[in-house]
Amino acid sequence: MADTEMQVCVPEDRDGENNRRFGSFTCELTNIVSWLKECHITTVAMEATGIYYLSLFLKLQDAGIEVILVNPLDVKNLSGHKTDSADAEWLMLLHRYGLLKPCYQPGNAARQIRNLTRQRNNLLRSAEKQILYIQKSLELMNIKLSTVISDVTGLSGRRIISAILAGNRVLEYLASLAMSNCKASKEEIALSLEGTWDADLLFTLKQSIEAYDFFMKKITDCDQEIEKFLKLYQAQMDTNEENLVRYKRKKNSRSKNAPVIDIELYAFSVWGVNVFDIPGLKDTAVMQLIGELGHDFTEKFETAEKFSSWCNLVPNNKISGEKLLSSRIMKKKNIVGQIFRTAASPMARDKSEMGYYYRRMRAKSGALQANVATAHKIAKIFYTMVKTKHTYDSSKVGLVEKEITEKKIAKLERALARLRNVS
Repeated sequence: MADTEMQVCVPEDRDGENNRRFGSFTCELTNIVSWLKECHITTVAMEATGIYYLSLFLKLQDAGIEVILVNPLDVKNLSGHKTDSADAEWLMLLHRYGLLKPCYQPGNAARQIRNLTRQRNNLLRSAEKQILYIQKSLELMNIKLSTVISDVTGLSGRRIISAILAGNRVLEYLASLAMSNCKASKEEIALSLEGTWDADLLFTLKQSIEAYDFFMKKITDCDQEIEKFLKLYQAQMDTNEENLVRYKRKKNSRSKNAPVIDIELYAFSVWGVNVFDIPGLKDTAVMQLIGELGHDFTEKFETAEKFSSWCNLVPNNKISGEKLLSSRIMKKKNIVGQIFRTAASPMARDKSEMGYYYRRMRAKSGALQANVATAHKIAKIFYTMVKTKHTYDSSKVGLVEKEITEKKIAKLERALARLRNVS
């Protein structure tokens, strides 16, 4: 399967010419569906090749044909010369004998949200790149604004930069534009603003600011479109929103780039439980999980451990002769796993039970392993909450700090007692 052609194979008893090549235009995809129906095919297997499979995948589903999407790496064991015809026949044989493991795919409603959330992430990355260009232009003029203000695109930074682009060069006035909550003093800010004011760099600074504003406007438009699809998805659920117990947010805890959408309400409508209670899961992460997983993902994964394995958050143990040959996380990308890893990162400074768990794992195995272990725990808790519809219970995370300290003291006292007996 590629962007220009589709190779389709059916059992030999269904058609004399059972292995055919089709084009990828819409009319030819319709011909594939018609041919499969003429051959009385009710289920097919497809390789997940980039985005090229999706159009045919959706057409087959609309036609009532069961589609099993498989990872190409799972079906590349046929020796000999590689051809599209041989690949199609090999895939058909594996599917005929039930030897294929299907990939997880959310429903169409969730897929639409997923497309928009991924587009939002692309726009956000583009906006973040413009921030680097803004900082570069300032640094080349020896304007050290980013060293005294943590965010040059925040309210203080934007007011100062706008005045600079308007032609104002009075340092004391520019420093006075900073908000009162800035940690740096007005004198420090004024000193940081003494630069060369090169015309070419002022031009690049202006263009970077305009580009940043453009991408932020597109993110706002994307948020509005996401909310439209969330409302449509919510209408398909039978959850009673009145049962929602809101998560108690800390003051100013919402990220600057978080969507201005009531994600908490939509997530509760989709899953029937408030996953915001899980430490680390915030608006952007939960919005992405709705699109990546949909409402019924727990039906596709039998256990929390299988879900975590799919997220690539558990080691791939290789055992031979009852010996563990290797145990490491596979080098493959899984967006859901990355969401949980990102959610686990702030736990290094968190004072909840999850934070204690993260720091305990970090002391034991290092920061990287602690991040994966904490992400694994968050994923299991998330799966279990959605599966059982139980609220978050922090006592299930592990031992609290006080109990851990008591255990360490008891261990040291036993070691001290043994030393006294020896002496």
